[in-house]
Amino acid sequence: MEDIHSINDAINKKAGRKLIPSILVSLSILLLVFGTIYYAPILFGALIWLAIMLAIREIVRAYKSAGIDLPERALQLAGTALLVSAWYGRVSGLAVATAIAIPNLLVYLLVRNSKDFVKRSTAATFAIFYIPFLAGFLLLLAHHENGGGRILTLVVLVSCNDTFAYLSGVLFGKHPLAPHISPKKTWEGLIGALIATTVGSALAFRFALDSEWWLGAGIGVMAVITATSGDLIESAVKRDLAIKDMGAILPGHGGILDRIDSVLFTAPAVWFALELIKHFNW
Repeated sequence: MEDIHSINDAINKKAGRKLIPSILVSLSILLLVFGTIYYAPILFGALIWLAIMLAIREIVRAYKSAGIDLPERALQLAGTALLVSAWYGRVSGLAVATAIAIPNLLVYLLVRNSKDFVKRSTAATFAIFYIPFLAGFLLLLAHHENGGGRILTLVVLVSCNDTFAYLSGVLFGKHPLAPHISPKKTWEGLIGALIATTVGSALAFRFALDSEWWLGAGIGVMAVITATSGDLIESAVKRDLAIKDMGAILPGHGGILDRIDSVLFTAPAVWFALELIKHFNW
């Protein structure tokens, strides 16, 4: 038993997070996601809304720790408008809502307090684009006749990337991928993620989307790039704000943003890829 604990402690130390709580949280999230998307899609939309509201709260508090004061409720209202527009108005609704929400938010910030306007308005615009705008593509994927299959494919892509990057990094990682941004990430982890995600995506496209496996393999490569980029972007934000995690609501993961950073960058890419496949009848 002591040997098991020693191995677990060693893995936790190298990976930078606790393994068992992380697995339990991931399984619970998957249960919620698939329990809603397959049986009550509107509840899936509500689940995404709740996650995004919590993520906005996290980034507002992270900004505040760095001396950037933003109105949480105003950002959440704007985020809600974007998500509702994406659900009912599809991509055009999301685009128009973003074009309306950001200027109105900037005016509100100016009227509320003109001090440090450039810093605050830039931070607010980044928060809106980074969180609810990108999350809107999750709803675009879900609000479809095969929404379950599309979300399943997205989950396979991100899960394969994150899981096998983690495992490969723990077992074989020696060469840092971006040491000044995320010291735990390695090239070995990236290679492991690339292999697993390519295979997982090919299978998901074949069986969940009834599409060509080679299209899935190509999109798997794309997803490794987007998911890794999303993770690195969030790591850069946390490093710039001098914080370790965006929150502590998810044991073994940190905050909501720490869990969905890869998803936010991958969902738009997957949506666009599926639209191209549909357009060209591949």
